[in-house]
Amino acid sequence: MVDYREIGLKVGLEIHQELDTRHKLFCKCPPELFKGEPEFTFVRRLRPTQSELGEVDPAALFEFEKGKTIVYEATEETSCLVEMDEEPPGPLNEEALDICLMVALMLGSRPVDEVHVMRKVVIDGSNTTGFQRTCVVALGGEIVVDGKRVPIQHICLEEDAARKVGEEGMTVRYRIDRLGIPLIEVTTAPVLETPQEVGRVALAIG
Repeated sequence: MVDYREIGLKVGLEIHQELDTRHKLFCKCPPELFKGEPEFTFVRRLRPTQSELGEVDPAALFEFEKGKTIVYEATEETSCLVEMDEEPPGPLNEEALDICLMVALMLGSRPVDEVHVMRKVVIDGSNTTGFQRTCVVALGGEIVVDGKRVPIQHICLEEDAARKVGEEGMTVRYRIDRLGIPLIEVTTAPVLETPQEVGRVALAIG
């Protein structure tokens, strides 16, 4: 039997949960997945770009060097030009932000003064833009589980990724119906010491 405390195990959680809002995070499309055949497809090759520091993310470069072609599947009912990266994003979904703030207050987190939309570079094909839009909404807080205080590092609001539906050779297929559905991200400090403790805290956060 492994003694996880003896080997110094330290685990933090990053939990994501889709929000049941009336529309997506940056457009008015419904947050629904389609079944059956797509109405249209389009093809992309994503390339890494330099960050504000003039550097290229090694993970992005690694994905690019695979040389894969991305085929996106869509319907007019579940996606629009925003998901296709052919139109600028609309205003942030206020309903999603309100839910995120409510969760933050329940966890004793401190809302930030201003919510700014940032970019996380992602070029595996799961985002047509080559990045994921994410916002830090609150910092700090804690959850107490079985008498143990587990600090919350931050709470973010972000867009879900496209869903992968197939891969053959150098071609990967994604459906963009899920792209842009609001997600809340809750991140804890790495203070959990056993798998059982990790499970209990994950269930407590939900």
